[in-house]
Amino acid sequence: MVEPKKKYYEKRAQLLLKNLHNRHFEAYYCETAAQALEKALELIPEGATVGWGGAMSAEQIGLIASLNAGNYNTIDRDKATTPAEREKAMKQCLMADVFVAGANALSIDGQMVSIDGNGNRVAAIVYGPDSVVIVAGMNKVVDSLDDALRRARTVAAPSNKQRFAVQTPCEVTGTCADCKSDGCICNQILITRNCKPAGRIKFVIVGEELGL
Repeated sequence: MVEPKKKYYEKRAQLLLKNLHNRHFEAYYCETAAQALEKALELIPEGATVGWGGAMSAEQIGLIASLNAGNYNTIDRDKATTPAEREKAMKQCLMADVFVAGANALSIDGQMVSIDGNGNRVAAIVYGPDSVVIVAGMNKVVDSLDDALRRARTVAAPSNKQRFAVQTPCEVTGTCADCKSDGCICNQILITRNCKPAGRIKFVIVGEELGL
């Protein structure tokens, strides 16, 4: 990363962390993916039951591989051999000790926007697991809640949709059409504006571009 962007991310992150703390979240800034992996593992006790959903950023920093290889009871839906097993794993994540996820967008004032097709990820963020660890690159941070909603709908969702086979307008055109297609991944949109109980949701903010 060029030095100006590194400085930009660092300064912007300090304001973001202050605002997240004011909203009762735990929040940490890590300059690199390697530092982020170390911090995320500090937040997840060994022996814990850990699940995840929509966690591309966590995967990119090596967190998912480390959890699967470490002393954790992981719930990995990608290991399911049937749709029924996958659905069961997704529901089990709601009762995990720790749930790992990414953010579709964060406003600089400390609010997170999450967009979901099935609802399993936003459900676990809202309630169930005792601890939620969110890994997010600074590319997810925008200036306002309106910008965060716009990013989730017009950047994150159409980009994510390219990974899935079920055709929707945004998969074809790359542009949100506010569709109601069977394959829509924008069925639930969650704004997380405060953390209750305090500290349940923990942000690991990374000074790199991660996820979509």
